[in-house]
Amino acid sequence: MRALVQRVTKASVTVDDTVVGQIDHGMLALIGVEADDDAARADKLLHKLLHYRMFADDDGRMNCNLQQVEGGLLLVSQFTLVASTAKGLRPSFSSAAPPAHGRALFEHLVDAAGRAWPHMATGRFGADMQVALVNDGPVTFMLET
Repeated sequence: MRALVQRVTKASVTVDDTVVGQIDHGMLALIGVEADDDAARADKLLHKLLHYRMFADDDGRMNCNLQQVEGGLLLVSQFTLVASTAKGLRPSFSSAAPPAHGRALFEHLVDAAGRAWPHMATGRFGADMQVALVNDGPVTFMLET
């Protein structure tokens, strides 16, 4: 699994002109699921999301995690993260999970995140979503399991 994470001052997801998820200060995580991913990888990714030190401490160093700053977590499925772009001028999605598998693992991640962290929101799997964010820093990392 892959997550493109961004430290944000705010972020939201809109579907059909309705905001379905939003957070203030925290982390926006765009989630890509590959065909060989499983629940164990999703659990490992959640651990990284909650504990990755990308927020500033009192000295301005990235030493604090999402929980320490009591930030929001916005999870958004994005299958294009697992595209192969090494060859040609068109992405290949051959390594992406089939929709049913991707949905199951994304929902597993969302359920586990909701149990582990109360300040969590999500987009809608498979929907045409508009994601708005203010990247703080900017700070962006690719996390993989």
